Amino acid sequence: MQSLVERAVARAPWLFGGRTPRNPSPPTLSAPPALSRSLPLVGHTVEFVTSTIDLLRRARLELGEIAALSVAGRRMVAVFGPEAQEAVFRAPDTQLSPAEAYKIMTPVFGKDIVYDAPPDKMGEQLKMLLPALKDRRMRTYGENVVAEVEQSIAGWGERGEIDVVDYCRVLTNFTSSRCLLGREFRERMTDEFARVYHDLERGVTPIAYLNAHLPIPSFIKRDRARVKMEAMITKIVAERRREGREGEDFLQTLMEARYGNGAALSEHEITGLLLAAMFAGHHTSSVTTAWTLVELLRNPSYLARVVDEIDRTFGFGASSKGPKAVTFQSLRELTHVEHAVKEALRLHPPLFMLVRVAKEDFVYKQWVIAKGTWILISPTVAHEIQELFRDPLKFDPDRFAPPREEDKRDFAYIPFGGGRHKCLGNAFALLQVKAILAILLGRYRFELAGDAVASDFHGLVIGPREPLRLRYARRSPTEVQTHSHIYMHKESASNEHVNMHKESASNEHINMHTHKEAAAAKCPFHVTEGAKAYRIELDRDLCQGHAACVGEAPELFRIADDGRVALVSERPAAALREKAIATAKFCPTRTIRVVEE
Repeated sequence: MQSLVERAVARAPWLFGGRTPRNPSPPTLSAPPALSRSLPLVGHTVEFVTSTIDLLRRARLELGEIAALSVAGRRMVAVFGPEAQEAVFRAPDTQLSPAEAYKIMTPVFGKDIVYDAPPDKMGEQLKMLLPALKDRRMRTYGENVVAEVEQSIAGWGERGEIDVVDYCRVLTNFTSSRCLLGREFRERMTDEFARVYHDLERGVTPIAYLNAHLPIPSFIKRDRARVKMEAMITKIVAERRREGREGEDFLQTLMEARYGNGAALSEHEITGLLLAAMFAGHHTSSVTTAWTLVELLRNPSYLARVVDEIDRTFGFGASSKGPKAVTFQSLRELTHVEHAVKEALRLHPPLFMLVRVAKEDFVYKQWVIAKGTWILISPTVAHEIQELFRDPLKFDPDRFAPPREEDKRDFAYIPFGGGRHKCLGNAFALLQVKAILAILLGRYRFELAGDAVASDFHGLVIGPREPLRLRYARRSPTEVQTHSHIYMHKESASNEHVNMHKESASNEHINMHTHKEAAAAKCPFHVTEGAKAYRIELDRDLCQGHAACVGEAPELFRIADDGRVALVSERPAAALREKAIATAKFCPTRTIRVVEE
């Protein structure tokens, strides 16, 4: 019979540093090293409850890749670094399951919904969530987000002051509900919805991991909010059914959804799945918008580059009347904006702790993690590792630009988690944040009003502490035109000499290549003579089915019979190389890789 180690090597070689050793000899297994300062009876419970993130930082500094904790009588193991994080994220649910830990969401989503449901039922429910977040739907959301932002600033006037945390929370409630739940639901929303949703979100705290039903104020408010939310949604469902009306939205999708046995969803289930979609698409957008604005204001040189990019892309005010509308495609062109958002996510990941529970003994390298242990991964701590992120506490969006690209190391940059349970709403969140920033920074100048900037660790979703006030003033057309002209003049001057030589060299070879390009176009998998060969690798195990790649390059990807993405060809034509690279860049789950051969 195979030993535990031999089975682990055969099933998951990445557990042993990503390599399958030749004739592996079982290492001497031991329990993970225990973190110091464990108190009698209570272990590390006090530190965990009062300052979870500082406890996890201390664990990495003291013990490195793996550290054992004791919290309220529960065994926990924290792991750090890309190798350990990959091992945990790639492990199947039968080994490491999120369901047990994330039953803290049961009071929010409801009984027998998502993580509280049996695995098969949970799988069916998650498939019902996905249509709202698929690539073809994503391409329609930009206009809705823009409309909501324009409406939110319609009464601002020439200058004023806002609490950026509260503003972003209310705004992204409206944008998420309009995109995911539909216009009808959005038009009935008032500030009451934002308050109810806020109470739900504030009821998800680290204490809930220990007992999600304690009689504390935040949990009492959470439970009352869940009842109010179900009443709001049930009213709209009943009206639609009574009047025979249908909507082009996610609510309608859930009303028509059926389980494999033909059963429809109850109002309780519809409410729970709508809330799951909102959590997937909203919480990241809200806090990340606020953090990105704040970090840009604290780093004016990069802010100037972001504003220049917005002005050059959209024109004054980032209006749809400018040279280019704020669309799904044009938002993709905001490279500086995207790098700023990614850096805000690195410094301030919305979820500072992710959890799996060992359903059986789990081996990683020389350590065995016993069945029943809670395994913790902290994106916050992971993003502070000096060996992976140069000067990690500094706001430096250029770390994501070539040639550095510090996010390219697999499972190092994990603001949305990783593996098959990576946040479903991550692509939607990035789209929202970029659209909001394009409008706000195109129309207004902002400055910090003097409040201290600090993180609010009350819940699991970490935003800036309130209040955090910003002053704003409307930008003038003259300011924008001057700003853009200076930037474009510099760019033009620096590139003029290079472009002259490029054009000359290019023209010399046009006739020579015309015949070859025509021949390549006739054969979809023809490899241009002299071009480097390449192949596409697709990790279907981690694919969530967003199908961004299918929308980007249907010549390269298709939807298979099992509903997941599949390759048309592993080695496509050289002419499709740029499309292949784009699919890897825009894949929400980073499951595509273009490899030179």
